[in-house]
Amino acid sequence: MSGEHPLRVGVDIGGTFTDIVFVMADGTLHKRKVPSTPADYSTAIIEGISAFCAEHGIAASRIAEVQHATTVATNAILERKGARTALLTTEGFRDVLELRRIRIPMSYDLDWQKPLPLVEREWRIEVRERLDAQGKVLTELDPRALEPVIDSLRAGDIEAVAVCLLHSYRNPQHEITVVDLLRERLPSVYVSASHYVLPEMLEFERTSTTVVNAYVAPLIARYLTALRARLEELGTKAPLLVMQSNGGLISATVAAQRPVTIIESGPAAGVVAALRLARDCGYPDVLTLDMGGTTTKASIIEQGEILRATEYEVGSAVSISSRLMRGNGYVLRIPVIDISEVGAGGGSIAAIDSGGSLRVGPRSAGASPGPACYRQGNEFPTVTDANLVVGYLNSDSLAGGSIPISRELAEVAVQMHVAEPSGLSLLEAAHGIHLVANSNMVRAIKSVSVERGRDPAEFVLMVFGGAGPIHAAGVARELGIKRVMVPPAPGVFSAFGLLRADVEQHAARTILTSSSDLDLAALNAVFAQMRAELTGILVDEGYTADAVSVTAHVDMRYRGQSSEITVSLQQFPVTEAEVRLAEQRFEEEFERTYGHRGQSKAFELVTARLIASVARHADASGGWADDRPVTGAAAQRSLYFGQDHGQVSTPVIGRADLTPQPRSGPLVVHEYDTSVIVPPGCSASLDSHGNIVIDVHYG
Repeated sequence: MSGEHPLRVGVDIGGTFTDIVFVMADGTLHKRKVPSTPADYSTAIIEGISAFCAEHGIAASRIAEVQHATTVATNAILERKGARTALLTTEGFRDVLELRRIRIPMSYDLDWQKPLPLVEREWRIEVRERLDAQGKVLTELDPRALEPVIDSLRAGDIEAVAVCLLHSYRNPQHEITVVDLLRERLPSVYVSASHYVLPEMLEFERTSTTVVNAYVAPLIARYLTALRARLEELGTKAPLLVMQSNGGLISATVAAQRPVTIIESGPAAGVVAALRLARDCGYPDVLTLDMGGTTTKASIIEQGEILRATEYEVGSAVSISSRLMRGNGYVLRIPVIDISEVGAGGGSIAAIDSGGSLRVGPRSAGASPGPACYRQGNEFPTVTDANLVVGYLNSDSLAGGSIPISRELAEVAVQMHVAEPSGLSLLEAAHGIHLVANSNMVRAIKSVSVERGRDPAEFVLMVFGGAGPIHAAGVARELGIKRVMVPPAPGVFSAFGLLRADVEQHAARTILTSSSDLDLAALNAVFAQMRAELTGILVDEGYTADAVSVTAHVDMRYRGQSSEITVSLQQFPVTEAEVRLAEQRFEEEFERTYGHRGQSKAFELVTARLIASVARHADASGGWADDRPVTGAAAQRSLYFGQDHGQVSTPVIGRADLTPQPRSGPLVVHEYDTSVIVPPGCSASLDSHGNIVIDVHYG
């Protein structure tokens, strides 16, 4: 291939593998999986891109764009390795961050403890000032009183400061004064201001979000700066775009300023790819299951649209946007794709607990040392080891032969830590690990479906991630789902999603007004202000104003309630008739979620939201190149499907061996980046888009 052809690159960093997808000028797609490098995640990226360019004779200078999803911010929170952070808040509100909300995720766990605040109490500092709920000044801010505060921050080697003053979403002037003074006197310290990060009411949520933003910002800024420098050393100055939790791309510059928006960037990319493919294939209602090496993520696509949430918790064993289980993580009130995440991936460690029960995750072997079969010193069994023992994986290598593995080490780990303590045979113990991992995934799917009033059986299950297709049919059967779809290149599907995402900017403003006496002119003025602000940001990023499209939403609730539901507005500017339609949409969604409608017909509009986007879809008309040879798979392999079926000699085929005519299981479809398991009682076929379709038969 000529070195003059431009190249676009999508990179998704996972806990175990870094997935890279390349799209050529003619739309042809290429894929690579390389082990992640936790000590410096950019190393795997640079090595993967460099090796591909060398193999295909492409100069790195021809890279036109790099689109990136990263777990760096999430890991910093999970490992508490963020910046040394302080919080400046209004006098009397020092402990809002620690008091939190009265939410206990484990009602009967007497030993449960809420997460430690990311800012120690010593560095939660009160500022004498006060506004009322309308933004009127009650107590003036004296900038001179901040001088000793600034001195103490300097002496304490504080790296980041979160500023969250009461009611600054109504009137940010006091907060702006504090921020300007901090930036002038402490130029090397990152300052996170709540009126910029989250100009909405709810004091705890605004404080938590602003603090998380400050906590991860220096780390993200250093990481993105280092990645940009290493890309330039490689020979490219291509723009670097980063995936947000809401499914849109932003520039690395904006991501460094507001890193809280990229906490869940990897899972979001997978859902974006699933949405595009579901629309292409004519499936309006889809549940997604993305199982990688460390975690499993679930989300929902309904009537051809991604379902989004306005609040998220990160840093707990289950990171969720579920309304029903809260309190175990750090609250982020940001627009996010409604994703449930559990610590159940291929690298999740299995063990017998003190009560004799088998547990899988959330502890993970990660990329280093990895599963026991990786021969890197881990002696504990993981889900990957269990799948290897029961025959679901190729017995000597993964990722097209690039990662050698040892079945013997997997068997030793499962035997020693699960089979012997439980009194099970080796195969029964390994299959038990597989089933427990399935149940963890079922829990994730239910949190985005059943807890929202949706029946999973009415959806198609789209499965991807390196480990997802191994578990797909088993998970579907537990949920009563009849059809499973495995897209091409499922192991790098999230990286592909980066190349199909739009550039997006989101804005929100608290309005808090009754829908019955709504001032339409004032509401439309708020939307117009947000539109001008977001369009200006995108124009500054190099896009034309004509390329920007906008969609509007409002958060609504019954008057007197404390929580709300986001509904779309179809007309813009907003009309009286559109408000009445929004009320209907709210009640329909409320009934679906909670099973009834409120007796009151008085509604409140709480928050106005606007999304400004620029379409950036990659041309993938050339399809996937077959440049990653699938080697080492025997024509037949013995698989264990539990006590009902026992060990079964099973054909091992390639995706191309399937046809539109269904083929009965058991089957193993062996691919470069995964294995697709079609158990007894299921059949598999290939559709016109190259997807493997597994039909699960009941009765």
